[in-house]
Amino acid sequence: MTGFIKSSRRTVLKSAAALSAAAILPSAANAQTSIGDILQSPQRGNWDDQFDSAGSSNRAAVDSRLPILSPSTVSYVEVAIDNYRRIVANGGWPRVNATQRLKVGVRDNAVRQLRQRLIISGDMARNSGDSTTFDSFLDAGLKRFQARHGMVADGVMGNYTLAALNVDAQTRLGQLETNLVRLRSMSGYLGDRFVMVNIPGTELEAVTNGRVERRHKTIVGRIDRETPVLSSKIHEVILNPYWTAPKSIIRKDIIPLMRKDPTYLTRNKIRLFDGGGQEVAPETVNWATDEAVALRFRQEPGKINAMSSTKINFHNPHAVYMHDTPQQSLFGKFLRFESSGCVRIQDIRELSAWLLSSEAGYTRGQIEQIIKSGESTPIQLSTPVPVYFVYISAWSTGDSVVHFRDDIYNRDGVGELETAATSL
Repeated sequence: MTGFIKSSRRTVLKSAAALSAAAILPSAANAQTSIGDILQSPQRGNWDDQFDSAGSSNRAAVDSRLPILSPSTVSYVEVAIDNYRRIVANGGWPRVNATQRLKVGVRDNAVRQLRQRLIISGDMARNSGDSTTFDSFLDAGLKRFQARHGMVADGVMGNYTLAALNVDAQTRLGQLETNLVRLRSMSGYLGDRFVMVNIPGTELEAVTNGRVERRHKTIVGRIDRETPVLSSKIHEVILNPYWTAPKSIIRKDIIPLMRKDPTYLTRNKIRLFDGGGQEVAPETVNWATDEAVALRFRQEPGKINAMSSTKINFHNPHAVYMHDTPQQSLFGKFLRFESSGCVRIQDIRELSAWLLSSEAGYTRGQIEQIIKSGESTPIQLSTPVPVYFVYISAWSTGDSVVHFRDDIYNRDGVGELETAATSL
């Protein structure tokens, strides 16, 4: 390996979007990104165990039960800003000029730069030495840095980690100042219980009385299908939801698929209905034309349904919602910007149980029984739960722990914050 391939993460994602353009859903309300993903994915994907296991102790060290949206977070960010101003005044931190992956055992002049970089940002103690050999102390410091930046804390410095390391201190200070404004605007009373989705963090917090009770990984909108910032109230949980295909998917994907395979709809449990609600047999439709666009395509509940087991509804002008997915393996990815605007939730049944905890008859076990029955069951919340989709790319939860995320939608206004590069 002689060097890194440098490009912004935003460019990487744009390229990926361009390669799959034919499969892009046209509406923010769509549950998946392509008809192939929606209808032909395995009933359950394989888990990427590394994402959850690598560096778990380091991630725990930077995690907190303090909600991102809280007055305390505002105070901690103010402290962090003061600290970063001192770092900037003292000359910032050095760039890490690496031409190879750095990990335990590697000897390289760039290791010394990495060590100095992590000492200045507080990820390593100042008495951690000046060796050019990547040792266990540096491994722990790098894992802490990776955890603070939402990465897999594996202690290996690849392109994503290098790009984040080489964002200069002045830029990080500006990121904190920008996000302080956002945090202050959301520091009032948000509800005794509320749900917060942090878009650039691809994470959800379920909060009760000022304490995070649950965190869930999320999948949010691609850079060309952004998940919107919004405030609303969750009023309904649907177990075993139906999925209705939008007209553009019918025209661009389903009709061509039916021309190739007349059993396609039946195999994927999609039924057709006319404007009067009468069911239409697929064999009576002329698939050589576009007449099917006038019909309603409804996928039955089940594991291969685009929303899988659950849909969570809240009123909003963007027609977005939260939901389950049959593609569970996507939660094992570092970059989780895959949807068309809606938010997919890992372990959504646990979140549903939390939302329905005050509703009689909907314990975790009862929820499982309803899902197992396969019957579509809408459940109205007697007390709607506030939900906030926010865009917070920098925050602090105290103990000198400052978190940063990529400015994936370029809302912080600094190109350097669209950090990470392509993987090695």
